[in-house]
Amino acid sequence: MKLHTLKPAEGSTKNRKRIGRGQGSGRGGTSTRGHKGAKSRSGYKSKLGFEGGQMPLQRRVPKFGFKSFNRVEFKPVNLDTLQALASQYNLESVDMETLVAHGVASRNDKIKILGNGELSSKLSVSAHGFSASAVAAIEKVGGSVNKI
Repeated sequence: MKLHTLKPAEGSTKNRKRIGRGQGSGRGGTSTRGHKGAKSRSGYKSKLGFEGGQMPLQRRVPKFGFKSFNRVEFKPVNLDTLQALASQYNLESVDMETLVAHGVASRNDKIKILGNGELSSKLSVSAHGFSASAVAAIEKVGGSVNKI
């Protein structure tokens, strides 16, 4: 095998359409653009979402809902996740660094502890937010809550 003998696989390449190269090419004249209209002219450019005068989709579909730009987005972490971490790594306190180190949250997340699941370990938990049920469950087993 030599470089000059290499060829692409059979049927893997196609010849491109040579548009506007005279009548003999079969694609001369209007050059596949049809007769008249904006699309046949040079310099034609359509606005994004323009549907030829028909009411565009983004205006036909009803709008609803609202998202406050002041909203604080929390990463939810349940008590059963904390219990799994505590039993697996023998933890006595759980804070941001612990959760980031074990892949539960990322560095820029704001964390809220939620009360789903059971907690049996006495933990000192610090996070950005807590649900009432989570606080009750943590304090029930003798742990402490620290809001950052």
